[in-house]
Amino acid sequence: MSDLHTGGCHCGQLRYAFGGALQDIAHCHCSICRRTSGGIVTTWVTVARAGFQWTAGEPGAYASSASCTRYFCPGCGCQLALFTTLSPGSLDVTVATLDEVAQAPADRHIWVKSRLPWLHLDPQLPEEDEENL
Repeated sequence: MSDLHTGGCHCGQLRYAFGGALQDIAHCHCSICRRTSGGIVTTWVTVARAGFQWTAGEPGAYASSASCTRYFCPGCGCQLALFTTLSPGSLDVTVATLDEVAQAPADRHIWVKSRLPWLHLDPQLPEEDEENL
């Protein structure tokens, strides 16, 4: 597996790349992720902010909370990344937008206190009521 990872949105207008091992991959169950993605869970991989770059297009930005900015494609609306001031050296990238998504299995659940009661996904993984940064 390569240490260079690439991905992009549905319409192809936005592309990104980052280096490093795929680690700290979490299924997020918070209600904000549900509302901003339209999905029942969003899986994120945390990457070094300094190693991430947009390689095509310019993302739109949305402040979804006082500490978080989400980046999306202005063409198709796909959510690709999230920056939080609580972790200024990193960026979270939506795993589903990776070109090689199968190489990024989750290793934990976060914000499980907001999990939908009927959702049973990767029950063997550790869980955090919120997120332990």
